[in-house]
Amino acid sequence: MTTIRDFLTDDHRRCDDLLAAAEQALAAGKPADAALALGAFRDAMLAHFAAEEETLFPAFELATGMSGGPTQVMRMEHSQIRMLLDDAVDALQAGNSEDYQGIAETLVIMMQQHNMKEENILYPMCDQHLAADGPALLERISGKLAA
Repeated sequence: MTTIRDFLTDDHRRCDDLLAAAEQALAAGKPADAALALGAFRDAMLAHFAAEEETLFPAFELATGMSGGPTQVMRMEHSQIRMLLDDAVDALQAGNSEDYQGIAETLVIMMQQHNMKEENILYPMCDQHLAADGPALLERISGKLAA
């Protein structure tokens, strides 16, 4: 059986690959391809956040009674990452690759830190507290990621 940690860590890597594709396209002088790849990355990240915020976090909070702990921190970081995503899209659409590069660098660092917290702290806690509901929960999360 796939764990919540494994499933969502794999999705983190998928999202990372989409951002890398945007960076590679921009480095190759293909801004239109970079914009498409960045759009795919943004869509994937927003779907990932929605799956966590609408499905995983509420289930964890219900099972543990913790609503002001790790899920609150993750929601706050999701909000910060959403703002950076919007800024990155705006910079790329404006043709300002220098601003985009700075924003993308900040985004990568923030995502790395965020993902480490989820992968090493929150997801293992979810696997522990939601073991009985794991398969059904993963099915619902998977549906949100595919939407």
